[in-house]
Order: sequence, then structure tokens, then C-alpha cells
Amino acid sequence: MTASHRLELLAPLSGLLVPIEQVPDPVFAQKMVGDGVSIDPTSNVLLSPVAGKITQLHSARHAVTITTADGIEVLIHIGLDTVMLKGEGFSAKVKEGDTVTAGQPLIEFDGDAVSRKARSLLTQIVITNSDRVARFVPGNGFVRAGQTVALTLELAGAPAAATAAAASSDEAQSEPVRVPNPTGLHARPAAVVANLSKTFTSTVKLVRGDETANAKSVVAIMGLEVQYGDEIHVKAAGPDAAAAAKAVAEMIAQGSGEEVGGVISPAAQKHLAKTKRAVAPAKPKSGDPNVLLGVSASPGLAVGQIFQVRQEAIEVAEQGRDAQFERSKLDAALKDARNQLEALKSEISDASKAEIFNAHQELLEDPDLLDIAINGISSGKSAGFAWQTAFSTYADKLAALKNEVLAGRANDIRDVGRRVLRIIAGVKEAELAVPENAILIAEDLTPSDTASLDREKVLGFATVGGGATSHVAILARSLNIPAICGIDEDALQLANGTAVILDGSKGSLRKNPSEAEVAQIREAQVKLAKQRAEELAAAHQSPVTTDGHHIEVVANIGGLDEAKQGVELGGEGVGLLRSEFLYLDRADAPTEEEQTQIYTDIAKALGTERTFVVRTLDVGGDKPLPYLPQPAEENPFLGVRGVRLCLAEPEMFRVQIRSVLRAAPFSKLHIMFPMIATLDELRAAKAIVAEEKAALNITADVKVGIMVEVPSTAVMSELFAKEADFFSIGTNDLTQYTLAMDRGHPKLAKQADALNPGVLRLIAMTVKGAHAQGKWVGVCGGIASDPQAVPLLIGIGVDELSVSVPAIPSIKAMVRRLSKADCQKLAAEVLQLGTAAEVRERLGKAAG
Repeated sequence: MTASHRLELLAPLSGLLVPIEQVPDPVFAQKMVGDGVSIDPTSNVLLSPVAGKITQLHSARHAVTITTADGIEVLIHIGLDTVMLKGEGFSAKVKEGDTVTAGQPLIEFDGDAVSRKARSLLTQIVITNSDRVARFVPGNGFVRAGQTVALTLELAGAPAAATAAAASSDEAQSEPVRVPNPTGLHARPAAVVANLSKTFTSTVKLVRGDETANAKSVVAIMGLEVQYGDEIHVKAAGPDAAAAAKAVAEMIAQGSGEEVGGVISPAAQKHLAKTKRAVAPAKPKSGDPNVLLGVSASPGLAVGQIFQVRQEAIEVAEQGRDAQFERSKLDAALKDARNQLEALKSEISDASKAEIFNAHQELLEDPDLLDIAINGISSGKSAGFAWQTAFSTYADKLAALKNEVLAGRANDIRDVGRRVLRIIAGVKEAELAVPENAILIAEDLTPSDTASLDREKVLGFATVGGGATSHVAILARSLNIPAICGIDEDALQLANGTAVILDGSKGSLRKNPSEAEVAQIREAQVKLAKQRAEELAAAHQSPVTTDGHHIEVVANIGGLDEAKQGVELGGEGVGLLRSEFLYLDRADAPTEEEQTQIYTDIAKALGTERTFVVRTLDVGGDKPLPYLPQPAEENPFLGVRGVRLCLAEPEMFRVQIRSVLRAAPFSKLHIMFPMIATLDELRAAKAIVAEEKAALNITADVKVGIMVEVPSTAVMSELFAKEADFFSIGTNDLTQYTLAMDRGHPKLAKQADALNPGVLRLIAMTVKGAHAQGKWVGVCGGIASDPQAVPLLIGIGVDELSVSVPAIPSIKAMVRRLSKADCQKLAAEVLQLGTAAEVRERLGKAAG
């Protein structure tokens, strides 16, 4: 590294150096702004650490940016939360556009006054364009202003002229973007946009007509009520404005993390946007006085007694003590709430449903929400009163929206808000004294309430608020709790102890059921419960058919907790680790060390006798990563995704392969590539595995296989089997690619049936080709967990079933009840049928 590629930054203040990771502010500690170092100062005149130009001086005079001749942008931020002082206690010695020398005074501040009103005097020296730096070498110990080197940079080789040009372009606006998301920018896409926006130093705003929203705030984006087909611009201001506007606009155009597709005419867009703003339909009414109707939120039947749930009031004082005390009280409550949510996430076995509480954690850092609370504290209000005002303001704003999905998210904000408020007030969450066989009735339940329900006592619930798309409904389905949302308000008048039948599938609540109706349902429930108990008791018995054929039953998982649960429920290994859980919902790629740790932990949980199949990263145009922006694709399902993306980003792919390979000594490791369509792709991916395996000196026998998700792979299965160690059929994608039907399409989803004879014949073709070369075939798609489909798959010749974790005991029990010979006869007959309906009818008779 030559001297010309090295830049030394002098300490701007005297004091003790502190690692940036230890700064008690996630914006700096998580390096959202950039990498650098912090100083706990003993002096009060900020000196320039380098020679350069003042390219930004904040109006509150607490922060300044200097751009060096090399194009390095050095941000110096005095204290934490000092922006709220609005310049009080700060005096600038320079102005924007000035050229400064190293050691020149920039800002003088009143240390005593600022320290009394700010959270901390810790002063951060951050490189906002950290991509221009190859290596950061922070100093340590006590430093003297203008004399001691605080941070040494080894610069990357980007042309200085280009960087300087970028630095001078401080405002940008994207071309108009039409929002492709069917339900607009609701919570999940809003979170994706906010996370991406936070990776840029510039301010980023979404603009629709005369309305704007802070793109770094989930709540602000949701409050803009951006609908399907709306035209918006992305406007950015700051040192990386052009990159920010471009990246955020592309993310929105691609669906902001949601699967969107299809080209829709402007007329259709206008019509749909209009219907989204239409008034919500009136709640359904029943002609039977004993039946109250709502919307199905989670299927299932429950017979029990009514128990009304009322929300407790949380009292807080309006006036507070000094602002510093109240702010520290709020900060501590936000931290405790984050920890509580982390614990709550660990109790949800379905990783995709646990993401709901990721969104709740995101709300705890929402800048607009915090601004209202901090402004309230600054005006003399207590932490509790200021926070209550903040979350109530935003919840009410969302609840008033005409878009049902967005309005439903008000419940999430109130849930998070009350959690923090309870902590501030020192009030423990009241535990519901729920009786046995309870059917809960409430105006609304929160996601936290739902996740914490006592499943031993709560048989189902109905709420007046919410709908089928609410997070409460999603959680109810994952927990297998029958539920109704949007029920007739008369339900709130039902007396505790009233006998009812709740039908989650039909969205109905029947009062005063006859004894015969109750008896019939209870009999069915007892039989089902007994069967489940028997399956659980025999969960560790081997899944061998009555005529002696072993069918391996393994788990589809999305993390360590599910791996452990799969072992507890008798899983013979993992047939599919969806490794993308490590890459999603974050601002930067997971490190090699982070990945190695999780793969190794899962391998150890499985042990050396169980199979561990890791699917390499399966994302792309339909599931974009904020830190790996891809150009917009007309049809992302046919674009750069799966193994195509990995081969296009070889260094990222190699990092993952090395991390996975290090788990080889701890389990029977298998590496599986998604979306393989050609032999060239398989060969290229295998070559990378071989190179990294040799470099790491891994001697274990690591199997390398492929997902069969496209027809070309199934048709050429015997040729693929000569070069792959195993196949796993992803029936969800294989179905949509075979039938040319988007499985998420609202009108086509029901027709995109994996039991379509065309799909079944491709499965049979895959099995035949693999077995001709002595290779095994698994199924990891949805039909592997479908009891109707299991006999058919066994009859076709599938060797492994990779199923959802809760289904493991029942699928193993089913295998033990079946004869492979009978299954083969069934398969031979079914493969001659012409429609999915005929297949399901025949399988229904076989099961009956």
C-alpha cells in the first residue's frame, strides 16, 4: 500500500477514543452512516482532522462534513441527539464552501451546557462513503486534538475525479415510478424501502403530487397511503443523492421485496387504484339470530365458552422532570421493548411469521415516531405522555386510511406503543385469567396478545376489528388457532360463559348450539386429538412402509430453532434449509463468520447421523436484497434469480459456500443449488464448490445436488443425474413454471395445483431419470406435507419427503400405514388422469 493510498485523520478533539460499535446509538454503532471512530471529549473546540472543503454544515451546527482532495467524505458529529438543541451552545467558525487545513478550528461548543441537554458528548468521526476505503485502522487510548492520529484509512482505488464529481452532486430526483404492489406500500414493502434508504447518508423522500414522506420512516411511508398504480418520485439530497434516488426508485419499481409481476394497462391501474380507495364494505349480517358473522382469519372449529377481553388503561403523568432524565427513561424503555420482542420472536416456530415482530422492532427506531416523542419531551412532557402522544397520533392516522391493509397496521403501532408505555409506567402486562375451553371476544387483539395465548385454554377467538390480512390473522393461522376478524359488534355483548361454536373457516360464531351439534364436533375433535397424540408418541419410529420400504422424512427449516424442533419431532434430518433468512431484512450482507456460525450450529443440532441439505441463496428480481440492487426486470420470475444471481455475484457465492463447507464435520452435509435450468449452470456452481473445498482442505464427503424447479431439468433428469448427487423437487415453482401460472396470482393461484397431471408426470420423469443413475430424489415443495399426496409420491418412487416441521410426526405415521405396492398401483392409475380435479377426487377416494 503506497503513501498516496493512505490517509491519516488527526483527532478533532482531545479525549479518549471509543470504538464506533460501542456508541449507544444504533445509527452509528451499526455503521448505518459509515465506519469510523468516536471520541469522549475533554476539549470544546472542534478541529478539522484533514485538509479539504466544507461540503456540509448542519443548520444546528452540531455536525460538519469535509471532503478531501481524494474524495473522502469525513462527517464529524458532536454528541448524540444534539440536533434537538437547534444550534444552542454551538458556534461555527467556518461556512459551507470554505477550504480548510488540518487542525483548523471548525466549531466551538459549550461542553457543560450541551452535556446537560444532550444524551452524550461522544463525538463521531465517520467516513460516509466507506466504499472508498479498503481498510479502517482506528487509534486507541487518549488523543490530543490536532496532534494525535485518530483514524488511518487505506483507500480503495476509485478515481478521485469521479468521487469529487459525485460529491458535488448533492440533489437528485428519480424518474416517475408506478407502484406495482397490489396492496400498495403497506408495512412490509415500506420496511424494505426504509431499510434501503437508511443505507444512504442523504435525506430521501417519497413524493406524490404535493405530498412527501420521509423514506427512512416506515410509518411515514405507510401514512402517505401509496396505492397500487400510484406515480411517485424519489427525491434525495446529500453527498450520495444520485445513488440513493436511483436505488430506492429501482427497489420500488421491483416491488420492494414483494413478488409482483405482469404488465397492467394504465386504465386497469387507474381502476384498481380507485377501488383501493373505495369505502370498505359493510360487515356481513346473518339472518339467523343465533349466528354472528365476520371474516375468516384462521380455519378450524372450536366449541367453548365466551370470555370477553378488555384492554387495561395505562395512566401516565403529563408533565415530566428535566428533558435528559425523561429521554433516558424513553431510551431504556425502547431497549427493553426490543429485548421483549426478540424473546417473543423465539417463541414463534415459523420464521416467516416471526418477521412480524421484526417489523415491530423496526417501529421502535422509526425516525418520525421518535421525533414526535423527543419534541414532546423537549417541551416539558414526561416520557410516557410524549410517547403515548407519538404512537397514538400515528395509529389514528393509519386507522383513518381507506386502504384496509394499511388501516389494519394501526393495531401493530398500538401494540408496540403500549408495550413501551407499560415499561415506562412500570406496569406489568396483565395476565389474562382465562378459563378452560375459552373462546375469546375482543374489540381487537394485538400480535403480541395472539402470540402469547395459552393454547391449553384458548380454543379460538373473534375480534370486531382487523381482517384476514392483519398480522393477528397471520399469527393465528401459524399457531393453528381458529379465528374470526371483523365480527358483528353484537359479539361484545355476549356474556362470559355463553356456549358457542366458532367456525374459523366460514367466519361464523353460533350461539346456543344444540347438544347434538356440540356432541358431533367434540367427537371429531377427540378423535383428531387422539390421533395426533399417538403420532407424537411414535414420532421417533422409522418411517418404513408395511412392505419394508424406508421413506426418509426430513424438515424444511428457516433457522436453528426449527432445526432443533425438527429433531425433537422425529425428523431424520433437514431436507431444505432456506439460507436466504440470513440475507433478508438487513442493510448489508451477512459476514462469512456470521454464516459459518449459524450453519455450524444447525449441523451440530442435527448430529453426524442426520442429513443436512443447505439450499444456496435463492433470491433475485422477485426477492431483491437492499444491498445488492438489481436492474428492474420485466418478468423477475424468468430473470436473474437463484443460482443465476449467485453465479453473477461469485464473491458473495464463494463466501456462502466456504461458510457452509465448514459445517461438514458435524453432519451429513449436502449442498443444493436452486433454479438450475442448464448443465452449464450446474457445472459452474460445482466447480466453485470444488475449488473452495480444496482451499479449505475439507476431506468430508459433501454431496452436491440440485433443485428441480423448471421443466427443462425434469425432462433432462437422467443427464443431470450423471453430474448431480441428488435431486430435490420444488413443486411450488415447478408447478408455476410448468403451467405458466403465477402461484401468487389472485385469479390463477387455485389453478396452479401441484397435483396437475402435467406436474405429476414431470415428477415421475425426474424420479425415473435419477434412479437410472442410482441417485435419490426428494420432494421439498408443499405437496410433501399434503396427506392426500403422500401415497402418490411414494408410488411414483420419491425417496425423501421434506415437510414443514409440525407435520413430521403425522407424515411419518402415514408412511408406516402405507404399502408401497399399493401406492405404486395408485400412482399408475393417477398418472393416466387428465385434470387436477380428477386427481384429487381419486386420491380422496383412496384416503376415504
